[in-house]
Amino acid sequence: MRISTTTLFETGSTRISELQASMAKTQQQLSTGRRMQTAADDPVAAAAALDVTQSRAVNAQYLANRGVARDSLAVTESTIASVSELVQDARALAVQAGNGAYSDQQRFSIAAELRGQLDQMMGLANARDGAGKYLFAGFQVDSAPFVKTAGVVQYNGDQGRRSLQVGSGRDMPVGENGQDLFMSGGQDLFRAMGDLATVLEAPVTTPADKVALRAGLDTALARFDSGLDNVVTLRATVGARMKELDNLDTYGEDLDVQYATALSKLQDIDYAKVISELSQQQTTLEAALKSYVKITGLSLFNYLS
Repeated sequence: MRISTTTLFETGSTRISELQASMAKTQQQLSTGRRMQTAADDPVAAAAALDVTQSRAVNAQYLANRGVARDSLAVTESTIASVSELVQDARALAVQAGNGAYSDQQRFSIAAELRGQLDQMMGLANARDGAGKYLFAGFQVDSAPFVKTAGVVQYNGDQGRRSLQVGSGRDMPVGENGQDLFMSGGQDLFRAMGDLATVLEAPVTTPADKVALRAGLDTALARFDSGLDNVVTLRATVGARMKELDNLDTYGEDLDVQYATALSKLQDIDYAKVISELSQQQTTLEAALKSYVKITGLSLFNYLS
């Protein structure tokens, strides 16, 4: 079969272009460290890498959500701890007021202290998180949940509990509503403090007054004990959530390592293999160029003397 000079030129030129393109692709792989420069290089691996990348991004979002949840729960736990201390202090004052040797003036002083603690309790009940949202308002985070009207504290929040998705299939409450914390089971801590203060502000001059005082103290102690049990339980619940976040973080970190490993297998090059391939391509290209020059330089006149 007769091969024209033009065909020799075109075939050689095309082959050299192909070798140069392959070499350029290999050099790009070395410079980026990635095996696939476009999805067309390996459609199946590219699709798998996209799935892994998306899963890794979701895992990273869960990590961010857990950070937000941890901050909110930390503030909530700290506030509940302060509430617990106030209730214990109020209970101690109730026990102290039961001292039969105390005068009316001494009980008046305890009542004044209780009124101050009630104001502190209001402050804690209307505490806010780092974003300025009310901790114990349920979903009504932009409005103060507790207001005092004519000496009576009322709850204006709702029964909701804000939550965040902190893991696959795990929505975690990151707040408590104020009614569950301060008014659970009919044991209104505000009323307990206010009623006890009122009892202590009444002079004791008759046996009936003493009976009323004793009854008021007993009622207050029962309310404080019940309310304290509830506060302690809620604090433990918040603590358990924070512990769960730590466990989820550990799992999420392990999962991220797995995703990174999977992506590396799909995308990253084997440097030793690619360097060897580049060396081979260089050798092949050099040989092709020499061959092309030699072949295209041939002429019938070279063989005529």
